[in-house]
Parts: sequence; structure tokens; C-alpha cells
Amino acid sequence: MTIIRLFLSLASVYNWELKQLDINNAFLHGVLKEYVYMVAPPGLTSTQLGQVFKLKKNALYGLKQASKEWFAKLSSFLLFMGYTQSMNDHTLFINSPEGSFTSLLVYVDNIILAGNDKEEIERIKQTLNQTFKIKDLGNLGYFFGFELVRKG
Repeated sequence: MTIIRLFLSLASVYNWELKQLDINNAFLHGVLKEYVYMVAPPGLTSTQLGQVFKLKKNALYGLKQASKEWFAKLSSFLLFMGYTQSMNDHTLFINSPEGSFTSLLVYVDNIILAGNDKEEIERIKQTLNQTFKIKDLGNLGYFFGFELVRKG
């Protein structure tokens, strides 16, 4: 919560754009690095009693590894796009070339996008959408118990 408060305070002081994004089916983008077996889900009948299934590629909601693998995939994507991961809070990514500033604060599949560079904000939104399919929730209004209202 401390980083969220700090992030929103800086956005207010510097009058940054604040956008909220939601990644569709985020955990399904994670790639498993180990073998995971599961029993047949309800409604799917198998031909042999006791048969299990091996997941081939993607993580599933509910797996312990799903959140970790999703964040690893998103992190590597943002690093590839030129963002730097904060050493103090690994959920914060920053891009600041020559007077421009754009940052992303990630919480599971929710992202707050902030900065003074409208072109970069649009570029990263489009690229995230092409790669992961996002819901652009527009201007940030409510996030983790914080209600944001811009005046003036």
C-alpha cells in the first residue's frame, strides 16, 4: 500500500496522466517451467479410471505457480520494451528518456499507468493489448480502496 500511496501522490504533484488497465486472463499467459499433472475436471470423462492430464504450456488459475509465471512473463515483456524494474519495489516499472516519464505499477492483473508522455502511454497500451489483450478501463478512478477525483 505504501508504493500505491507514493505513486498516486507523485502523480498528483506532477499532474501525470493516470490510466487503469486490466489484463484479460492474465494467468493463462504464464508458461510453466515444470511438469504439472491434474485429474480430469468435472464434466470431462476419461477412458481409464485414475487417468491424469499433463498441462503442456500455460498456467491455470488456482495453481500456485500461476501468479509467479504470469508476473515473470509480464516483467520480461516490459524490460524488452525499454522499461526498468525498480530495485525497491519489483512491481514498479519506469521508462524515462530525456524529459519524458512513464511508469507502470502492477498488481496481479491490474496495472496503473502514469506519466507525462501521452504518446508513450498510448504506445505501451497498444503493445500490451497486442501481446496480452487488455481492458482499458480509462482514467483511474478507484483502486484498492483509493478513490481518485481530479479537480481543476
